[in-house]
Amino acid sequence: MILQIDTKDQKKIKVGLSVKGKAVRQLSEENEYGSQVLLPLITKLQQATGNRLQDLRGIEVETGPGSFTGLRVGVSVANALGFALNIPVNGKKMETDLVY
Repeated sequence: MILQIDTKDQKKIKVGLSVKGKAVRQLSEENEYGSQVLLPLITKLQQATGNRLQDLRGIEVETGPGSFTGLRVGVSVANALGFALNIPVNGKKMETDLVY
């Protein structure tokens, strides 16, 4: 299972889970400070699908273009989770926006 993080819009945060390239579930939330909702949104996504962070096999994070601060927050969270879970983190230009 792959966690997808899209923070290119600093105020609208999107996260998704995919298995073998197919979307399983996506969530998004808007907030004046998107960084405040990213980790709770990942937790909601995990709870909604009944999965644990330990079930992740990788993380994909949007590389932009977009808000510099927003992208930096997404990459930082992805790197921290990847390090803690010992899974690969890849920057990826999402061909299309995650569907919500």
